[in-house]
Amino acid sequence: MSADPTPPPAWHGDVRRARDEQATLATRVRLRDDFPRPLRTLAGFDVGFEDSGAITRAAAVLLDAATLAPLATRVARLPTTMPYIPGLLSFRELPALITALRALPATPDLCFIDGHGIAHPRRLGIAAHFGIVSGLPSLGVAKKKLVGKHAELHEMRGAFTPLRDTSKGLPGEQIGWALRSKPGCLPLFVSPGHRVSMASAPELVMQFVTRYRLPEPTRLADRLASRRGAMPACDSAALADAGLPMTPLATEE
Repeated sequence: MSADPTPPPAWHGDVRRARDEQATLATRVRLRDDFPRPLRTLAGFDVGFEDSGAITRAAAVLLDAATLAPLATRVARLPTTMPYIPGLLSFRELPALITALRALPATPDLCFIDGHGIAHPRRLGIAAHFGIVSGLPSLGVAKKKLVGKHAELHEMRGAFTPLRDTSKGLPGEQIGWALRSKPGCLPLFVSPGHRVSMASAPELVMQFVTRYRLPEPTRLADRLASRRGAMPACDSAALADAGLPMTPLATEE
């Protein structure tokens, strides 16, 4: 791919220092739309673990934004270099995610990350951290809430309501959205990561939701990362015909 992400910081074992780094990096997040329209390509990213957590397995799926056809899939496996520490998950997962991103054959216009963007105690969830390090537009789509409260959410498909951090009192800073992507299902928690506005985040997610709860980029990345079910075939001809920035393909799984 043509993007040149900054290498993610190596884990140094200092929790206080990591939290300070999060606070500093969060000041670099840009919450305004800065991505091509119309979108040509999307990428979904998710992380799983192998060998009882010893190996971090990051999955990346590149899709055609118009058809949602998969164009390429990549999996990166790296040794897990730090334990699970609440609030610092991005330090654990980011090296493998950036490796998977670099292996993609083209630069995605927009990245969907399974996890939170700024809906994080220090406003730097995995999607925000990913966006800052990669420089690419990103947003977080999480299945569970990390922080914040929201009003009761209508059961209608596409209903959304602000997610607010009320830890410093009411009404609280808006940090994302609770979004009902499918009737009868639990909400998703959507937040901008980098180069995506708060207002656009739920619209972008719903634009790429089909008949499932998750938007197609993270649904396929989740399937690839967890190895649950077969993946659809990639349309390599469409990738070549699109005239996207290309690099030699890495080995596909």
